[in-house]
Amino acid sequence: MEYTLQEKYELIKKECLKKDSCNVFAILKDIMKMDFINIHGPEHHFLDGAALLTAYSNVKKDFVLDVALDKLAKRSITMPGAMCGYWGICGSVTSVGACLSIINNTNPLSDDIYYKDNLEFTSRVTSIMSKFGGPRCCKRSAFISLSEGVKFINEKYGVKIESEKVVCDFSSLNNQCVKEKCPFYNKG
Repeated sequence: MEYTLQEKYELIKKECLKKDSCNVFAILKDIMKMDFINIHGPEHHFLDGAALLTAYSNVKKDFVLDVALDKLAKRSITMPGAMCGYWGICGSVTSVGACLSIINNTNPLSDDIYYKDNLEFTSRVTSIMSKFGGPRCCKRSAFISLSEGVKFINEKYGVKIESEKVVCDFSSLNNQCVKEKCPFYNKG
């Protein structure tokens, strides 16, 4: 079945609202395996940040996930596919950066530490991604962005979002997989 990007966002949000895990990768990989998520595509611009917001919400019980997901959807729906190759910035990085701005209520006029934090996070992750080069892989990008996002939030804000050593379950579906060059490649 073909889905519009808007339909994919609605399905992602619906799935996130069902999740009670504090492990961002359990949430992410579960949704990545659903039929409405392509191996690559702009749905990751919402999914990656949505997984982090969901895990964050499950740790911080007073956080309103439904509203946060709507904010993220509004921001990420405008990001075009293939940003990595055409714009030089990964959609996953911007998704997690948007997630941080939602958590901290940061906006273009903010003059607090969180504005700086968002830029510090995105520049750190972009630097890590640049070491791998292309071709693009939305799964690898998500794993890098979220690994760093969890570390960043846990260290900077004292939140204990769960993580894990990530092994990619999608290599056989990715015609451009760089295999052993990827730190998440499933060698088994």
